[in-house]
This record gives sequence, C-alpha cells and structure tokens, in this order.
Amino acid sequence: MHMAKAFDLTGRVAIVTGSSRGLGLAMARGLAEVGARVVVCARSKEQVESVAAEITAAGGTAAALAVDVTQREECELLVEFAVGQFGCLDVMVANHGGGIPNRQPAIDETDEAWDYILRLNLTGAFYCCQTAARRMIGQGSGSIIVVSSTSSTKFHPNLLAYGAAKAGVEQMVRQFAGELGRHNIRVNSVGVGYTTHRPRAPKIDPNSEFDRHVNARTPLGRSAAPWEIAGPVVFLASDGASYVTGASLPIEGGYLVS
Repeated sequence: MHMAKAFDLTGRVAIVTGSSRGLGLAMARGLAEVGARVVVCARSKEQVESVAAEITAAGGTAAALAVDVTQREECELLVEFAVGQFGCLDVMVANHGGGIPNRQPAIDETDEAWDYILRLNLTGAFYCCQTAARRMIGQGSGSIIVVSSTSSTKFHPNLLAYGAAKAGVEQMVRQFAGELGRHNIRVNSVGVGYTTHRPRAPKIDPNSEFDRHVNARTPLGRSAAPWEIAGPVVFLASDGASYVTGASLPIEGGYLVS
C-alpha cells in the first residue's frame, strides 16, 4: 500500500466525543482534514453545532449531536445517529473525560467524587467502546481509540479517582482488543500528558512555577499543542496503524521517562 493512501480516511465515518473544544476539537478537525466524515458530540448542543459548521465551512463533512456519554442510551443513540447520517461507523474516539476542580487527598476522597469521576472517565468510555464495537462487528472492521492520561501510570497528587479511572481505561482497551481482533476491529488508547489546553489548570506561562515544573520534567521541554495529540489519533484511525491493537501510545513529550 502506498503510504499516502494508508493515512487517507476519505469515506470513513468517525465519532469524536468531547469534541466541542480543546483536544477533541483538534481531533475532529484532524480527522476531517484527511477525509473522514465526522460526528462532533458533547453535552452542549450550541457548541457542537458550531464546530460542525466550522468543519463544513473548511471543506470537510460533519454532523453534530448533543450527548451525555455517561448515559448508555445516549451512547447508543449516538452510534445510530452516525450510521443514519453517513451509513456506517469506522472510527470511535472516546475523548471525553476530566477531573473535578476541588481535588482532594486520597484519604479525603468522597463517595460522590469517586463515583462521578469513574462514571465520566471509565464507564462512559466503556459505553462508547461497547456500542461502537457492536456496530463494527457487523461491518467486519473498525478502529476504537480511547483517550487516557499519564495519570494512569504515574503519581499525581490529589488525583486518586482520575488515575484509577484512566488505569482502568487502559486495561479495558486491552480486553476489548483481545476479544475484537478476530472481527478486524482494532482498539487502542493514547496516554496524554500536559497540553496547552488546560480548562481547569493554570494558563500557559513559561515563568510560572507550574510550567517551570512541567517543562523541567518533560524531555521535550514544553507542553503539547492540541494538534500534536490529534496526529497520533489520526494515525491510529488509519490503515497506517492496521497492525496496531491493544496498545497504549504515550503522547507526553517523554514525561514518563523523566
């Protein structure tokens, strides 16, 4: 296969959850730029419709749906929507997730915070993987990509539930990969490190204590721009990664080796 064709997603259909902003927005744009028809989804109807319009105006193809991925029924409707709009589902990117602003030490973690973080980051990813897989089995092909974090393997203070959820995501990916390979469905995760998209963290400031710490601990010496996370996702969605499954691909500038 010619390499240019291996990374061409023309005609493929992709869902990207949490794609109203930040990393998910960059992933949706990136997939559309290489030819995929993209379903943009998040909880805000107005925001996802704006992103879909932006992709369309740039020459891509996109549709939008407001979805709460912590609800199984809405994930099922999301897959039905993608198939209804574009005829199939080739790529599922479960990008949604996050923590909570009032982080607590492990000994102070509340039941409410624990339940919320696991439902958002792990259970919601499970719903996306399972509903997409059920559709893809009938097609005999597909790529499922789940966004994880360096918190799955590295200690970060006051992130007990988030770290546990992301570690669970990576094992879940291995389980799905092992079971779905015979259906020609690949399942992988990307372990994201520090990025310039920080909805609840300090804004980028090279002189801040936070950024000095991040840059000092990262061999590449900086945080990633959103498009630098989107590139590996496009790779895993493409035929260029046709022999990659069950992998957890770190995208963290070397942070885990420091």
